[in-house]
Amino acid sequence: MTRRIILDCDPGHDDAMALLLAFGCPDIDLVAITTVAGNHPLEITTLNARRICTLAGVKDVPIAAGCSGPLMRPLVTAPEIHGTTGLEGHEWGEPTVGIVPDHAVDLIVDQVMASNGDLTLVPVGPITNIAMAVRKEPRIAERVQEVVMMGGAFTRGNVTPAAEFNTYVDPEAAAIVFEAGWPVTMIGLEVTHMAGTTPEVFSRINAIGTPVSAAVYGMLGFLREQVMRETGIDTPHIHDACCVAFVAQPDLVTLQDARVDVEVNGRFTSGMTVTDFGKNAKFNAKVGTALDAPRFWDLFIDSLARVR
Repeated sequence: MTRRIILDCDPGHDDAMALLLAFGCPDIDLVAITTVAGNHPLEITTLNARRICTLAGVKDVPIAAGCSGPLMRPLVTAPEIHGTTGLEGHEWGEPTVGIVPDHAVDLIVDQVMASNGDLTLVPVGPITNIAMAVRKEPRIAERVQEVVMMGGAFTRGNVTPAAEFNTYVDPEAAAIVFEAGWPVTMIGLEVTHMAGTTPEVFSRINAIGTPVSAAVYGMLGFLREQVMRETGIDTPHIHDACCVAFVAQPDLVTLQDARVDVEVNGRFTSGMTVTDFGKNAKFNAKVGTALDAPRFWDLFIDSLARVR
């Protein structure tokens, strides 16, 4: 069954992979792209969404720019991972795809309220736009089929020992989303760290032999160098694509019911997703605990090959 989604993103190399997976996957109907500040400021993340759409020849999916910073905090970005422009590793021309005049929050509200309850929100950056949307129009919590977010961790973070990047950047927004009363699935680091780009994956991407796959190969090569320098890991993870893959094929990810609360006050733990799997917890989310990595990469490679 085809799933209709809005992909809310902050491109970023792994966001680019999520977009390309959504473009090529026959199980995904991408209704709109919304951008948020995160990996880079909003101007850059929006430009990068336009660049990816131009690369893939996607002209019929509206792109709307959203929030330029977190709800209550200064913006934290990640140039040490994603470079100066966010999509290094490929030579980009001037994008030919524009944006719509609507603010991303308004587009999200309008699309959800006009839907038949079949729209899934897939935020893969700081979750500011989604939090603002449900605060502006609380009724969307009753109309959204699901919120599938890339963020959080129940073991260890990647910005601090406690916090993953997206929830660290805007913990207040993440708290709002977990407390909104809609179905939330958290695809955190425990899942996305299983989506490492191995040499075999690089070879399979290179073998596709299209301009799009060549761009992906270059971008992931740059990402590998950045991640290797910063973390010592030579198989960069494409975190955000895991959310799109899960929406397309839910059995790719093992889920467990949990209570998730976001720490907003901690001196050392701000942005931590405090996760309780106990049987007496008041569950408010499903949390990913494992990924079928071989099938994930098959889906990604097959979808990438469809993007021309």
